[in-house]
Amino acid sequence: MNNPLRSDFTIGFLGAGQLARMSALQAFRFGIKVAVYSDRPENEPVQFMTPLTGNGSFNDVDAMVAFAEKCDVITLENEFINSDVLHQVQNKSGTPIYPSPDSFSLIENKLIEKQTFENAGIPVTPYSLIKNKDDLGYFGNSHGWPYILKSSKGGYDGYGNEIAENTEQAFEAFEKLGGTKGHDILAEAFVDFTHELAIQVARNTTGIAVYPCCETIQENHICTAVKTPAKISPELQAKAAELAVQATEAINGVGIFAYEFFLTGDGDLLLNESAPRPHNSGHYTIEGGITSQFENHVRAVLDLPLGDTSLRKPAAVMINLLGTELRNTQTDHAIQALESSDGHLHMYGKLQSKPGRKMGHFTLLGNDVERTYLTALKLTDDIRI
Repeated sequence: MNNPLRSDFTIGFLGAGQLARMSALQAFRFGIKVAVYSDRPENEPVQFMTPLTGNGSFNDVDAMVAFAEKCDVITLENEFINSDVLHQVQNKSGTPIYPSPDSFSLIENKLIEKQTFENAGIPVTPYSLIKNKDDLGYFGNSHGWPYILKSSKGGYDGYGNEIAENTEQAFEAFEKLGGTKGHDILAEAFVDFTHELAIQVARNTTGIAVYPCCETIQENHICTAVKTPAKISPELQAKAAELAVQATEAINGVGIFAYEFFLTGDGDLLLNESAPRPHNSGHYTIEGGITSQFENHVRAVLDLPLGDTSLRKPAAVMINLLGTELRNTQTDHAIQALESSDGHLHMYGKLQSKPGRKMGHFTLLGNDVERTYLTALKLTDDIRI
């Protein structure tokens, strides 16, 4: 593409939530215009930041082509779209999309994603496509009860996931997730893990930038905190980084990608899921890294040199701030977090709060991971949104 660092260059985001918002802030730093296409009727966080906004379906090719024709490059904020639509939009508009439709097609749902990485020699969690009730019992008997059923497309933060304790419960979950209506449903074995880990990788023609291996803390399928660096051996950190790069190269990825791993009790790393976009596990990089995942997202899709991913301090901890009740958004009891030394509060600009919804995050930097984590928990314990 022509030099993107010019005032008439426009980067377009498919999706308008907090991930696009934080990437857009970095595009604005470079003097670039930002356009967003949202598939939701309500105003989303980025739409308060730019006049170049549109709403429509992610299946409306004509509307998306019209949007793409106003942009110099398109990138993704979420994966709730189909690769065939991306192919049509790119071909009809002539606007490049990163990650490319070809790359996206290799990970666009959980079944294809597992197959892609398995074929690339990357260890993945045991899985199977479930087609009928017999498959449900067979998987449980083969891999153990309980196990988890996942909708192949569209799940996040526990939505689209169900735990199956027995065959009867498994069939109820299969039905609830749409398996009897033709939706692809995956069974995944529970893994005996000691840590849940994540790594972000940025890649374009200028090179590859790999972020430190972090540990994610999960409750009810929602990430509640991230601790960086993960308290595992340097050898395991290097192995996780190696697998993340291997996964990115397997899909010829251009952009920013995130990979979640299980570290088993036997010391094995299993790739659980990937994301072709910035990821919640990388929010700590805004203040904690020399170059944030959001800046490297923009750099990657513009084919600019990628920035240094090193930590600025020995420890960086991120606490997700979840909605506590159903109401118009307001943040209460945040004073001590704001008064903290090297603590950083981020609110996403969502108009409505509801229990469990990601409304913001708090990052604290320090010299020791566990001490910084405990301090961050205390500083955010009273916050209500």
